[in-house]
Amino acid sequence: MLMMLARLSTKTWLLAGTIVFLSTTIYLAHTFVGFSFSPAIESDNGASFTSPHPPHLPPQSVLENAALPNPSHGTGSCTSRAGSDVSRPSDTFAGVLEALDVMQSHYYVMWQGQWPTAIDWTAAVMGTHVSAALAAMSEAWEFPPHRTSDLDPAHESQEHENLINRYFTQITSFYFGENAFSLRTQAYDDMLWVVLGWLESVKFINLHSALPHPPHDKTPKDPARNLSAWYARQFIPQFAHRARLFYDLASKGWDTSLCGGGMVWNPYLAPYKNAITNQLFISASISMYLYFPGDHNSSPFSIPNPVRQFMNVPPARAHDPKYLENAVEAYQWLNTSGMTNWRGLYVDGFHITGWRGGQNGSMGTGKCDLRDEKVYTYNQGVVLSGLRGLWEATGSVAYLEDGHRLIRNVIAATGWNTRGTRWRWQWSGLGRNGVMEEACDSTGTCSQNGHTFKGIFFHHLTLFCHSLPRTVLLEGDFQTFSASDGLSKWHKNRCKEYGPWLRNNAQAAYVTRNNEGEFGTWWGIPGCHAQPNSPMSHEEGFELPPNEGTDYRNDAVPRDIIWRLPDDQIWQLQDVPNDDDSTSKIVSENTNQDLAGARMWDPNNRGRGRTVETQSGGLAMMRALWKIIDLDLS
Repeated sequence: MLMMLARLSTKTWLLAGTIVFLSTTIYLAHTFVGFSFSPAIESDNGASFTSPHPPHLPPQSVLENAALPNPSHGTGSCTSRAGSDVSRPSDTFAGVLEALDVMQSHYYVMWQGQWPTAIDWTAAVMGTHVSAALAAMSEAWEFPPHRTSDLDPAHESQEHENLINRYFTQITSFYFGENAFSLRTQAYDDMLWVVLGWLESVKFINLHSALPHPPHDKTPKDPARNLSAWYARQFIPQFAHRARLFYDLASKGWDTSLCGGGMVWNPYLAPYKNAITNQLFISASISMYLYFPGDHNSSPFSIPNPVRQFMNVPPARAHDPKYLENAVEAYQWLNTSGMTNWRGLYVDGFHITGWRGGQNGSMGTGKCDLRDEKVYTYNQGVVLSGLRGLWEATGSVAYLEDGHRLIRNVIAATGWNTRGTRWRWQWSGLGRNGVMEEACDSTGTCSQNGHTFKGIFFHHLTLFCHSLPRTVLLEGDFQTFSASDGLSKWHKNRCKEYGPWLRNNAQAAYVTRNNEGEFGTWWGIPGCHAQPNSPMSHEEGFELPPNEGTDYRNDAVPRDIIWRLPDDQIWQLQDVPNDDDSTSKIVSENTNQDLAGARMWDPNNRGRGRTVETQSGGLAMMRALWKIIDLDLS
């Protein structure tokens, strides 16, 4: 997600005088375009990686054979918002709608077709969250507890449809506002966020189109011209076209010359094979196999050809087996790469010892043997949707088992087993007191990258825990699999066991909202504070996360030969910033009134404060609780 040094600024497009000019310009631009607690882990290439020293507490249980116990709601709030509770299904769904409304009304600008404070890749993720929330709204309409007014069913149905159309119109606006011209020159993970975002929109359109819509004209026999179909279906070809183009661009990152395979993160840096780019490639590949409807649009995108100066892009068929093959191969590589630590969590990635590429350079060992131990929340999430899709495409239950094992490792690493004890504020690897936390949350130093990560985890957890299909999605040459009664119940029950942990996190996130309903980023903060210097100093046993690995997602990519290309002179002079191309926005440390009238300090106003990215985290969290747990309770 590092920007290309010569990145094209999005501000250029904001000078357009009308939305017509903006839409046309962007449209033309885009078209160019085994868990173990052992102290060491052995990789497939024979290299051994020593784990960090274990904490003084005993290792967390993987919770393999026990249901999760009841949650502990001990998290306080500095905002004292009324109704800060998500104990009932109707409250949860109302929380989804409120979070979406705040995200779009506070941060989205319709005429720009953008969230102006987002950066290119986080904007792609914002679009994904909106499409996923629309799918939740479409599914929710069948359940009476979610009715929101005293209107009769017919009028409320129209009200509900109008709300869906309102947000979907913003998605279509974003299609033209997305900075596709810049994204096609960025890192491979940036491109893959675009793929997943537009496939999520295609999935939503197909889902909502299955609902009955008022017929207007049933005379045309051509399904494409059936006027009784939902109008949004006309956008599927262009959404699919963009997903296909960016998938093809990103696929160039697959490299077998080093480490025997794996995706390279960024073509403008020394080779680094990280978890997120490989997980994105898995998830995007299997999503292309399952949901890509095909693409016959060959203009105006062109590619060089040795015979002819340019050649139009050939048609791409739906459910091409190459996508499935890519997903299977990529997961096999990731799963045997040795990229998990002693907690069973994915670390960030691998460098290659001694690599000095460029002109007359050395390949070094050619192996992934220099591991960066940094752990991010989203590195535990994106692979989950890929595993869910791989099961559906192959029928192999091993993919589901791997996914559940990872989820339970994550839960353990949030300190679920020590919540409510005297060790509850000690760092457990991915949080404390049973609440997920990014390492930068407690210090208020997260960039826009870090603000986005938890929402990504919960989005992909929701996709993984979606009910297994009882009928096949595809038949014939591109067959998929359906679940037996036993497998369906097993998967559902496993996901239900995560309910107390999900509700604990949702409650912790919910109480960080300010008086405008905007979510904060640090969900684990246990109350309000009178002194801003050390918000947790009064909590016995509180400890900051250890300084492990390279936090290049929230800081800058280091200026050294491990990260930079040998012939890249820029790194010798200055830091290249992370994806956030603006100076970190410092928000004033304002105060809030608690119920007793004392002036209190809000830790979630530090650093960048509340952003569209932190809001998306709250939205994804609320949707996960509703979709995985509360939907069945309605």
